[in-house]
Amino acid sequence: MMPRRAMLALPFLLAAPAARAQEAERQDWTDPARRRTLPVLLRWPEEGRGPVPLVLVSHGLGGSRQGLAYLGEALAAAGIAALHIQHPGTDDSLWRGAGDRRLAFAAAIGDAGRALDRLQDAIFVLDELSRRPELAGRLDPARLGIAGHSYGAWLVQHMLGERIPGGDRGLVLPDRRLSAGIALSPVPSAGLPPALAFARVKAPMLHVTGTLDDTWVDGTRAADRRIPFDAIAAPGALAVLEGATHASFAGEAGAGARWEEATFHPRVAGLAVAFLRALWRKDPAARQFLREGAPGLLAPGDVLETRGLG
Repeated sequence: MMPRRAMLALPFLLAAPAARAQEAERQDWTDPARRRTLPVLLRWPEEGRGPVPLVLVSHGLGGSRQGLAYLGEALAAAGIAALHIQHPGTDDSLWRGAGDRRLAFAAAIGDAGRALDRLQDAIFVLDELSRRPELAGRLDPARLGIAGHSYGAWLVQHMLGERIPGGDRGLVLPDRRLSAGIALSPVPSAGLPPALAFARVKAPMLHVTGTLDDTWVDGTRAADRRIPFDAIAAPGALAVLEGATHASFAGEAGAGARWEEATFHPRVAGLAVAFLRALWRKDPAARQFLREGAPGLLAPGDVLETRGLG
């Protein structure tokens, strides 16, 4: 007979591997107000057309709509649509053909205009969901979330209400259409004390980082990536994966360390599925699974903390 702890983990372990048969629709969505075109990739659940939950997925610096495929595929396998957004100006155009990749990345991360572009991209996409006739009736507006890695995690945090030093630049934040967030390699607040920076965040968030999750671009140390979780009073969870580096979560061809896909991606995907099931379906098994530390999914040395998940 299968041990009870393994049985508890089974639904989330099954959801984690890539599901190759799902639809993946490549499109270009144009914001006429900004004359800006966003490449997107939309993954639908294999069964049913709606209304289904949807998660926006945002890549890290130098990434693309191809990034975080393992996460989008696992969400779709679990009945949740995933819309991967590519952000021109902070995407793979930074390094394709670039002479000095480090200089290009440093210039992009220090450009406030490109940060504003990312926020406006997410707001435009949320607006567009209700305007596109082909999506009518297929999505559940009460279950919209956002996920991202690194710069994408920065976007998650700010869309859910993290304050921007100097004000929100005319944006209406937090965006109350979003009821959940998943931040991979969370970003500590800059320019404001954490308690003030994160005071407006009310939506539940899953934070995932690693013991080696350092970055040279902005100098963030792995230990500092728990700061958002500690500062946010809303329900949430924090997973720290033993040995995971910053590249471990990207799922991008340009990020390197391809062996990390099999090592860390299933754990991240399983945690994300369990978190959203606990939140959106009020699934008692998912809540118990997370409260007990994701038995059967996480590896020795991994740590999972939860707060207010029932």
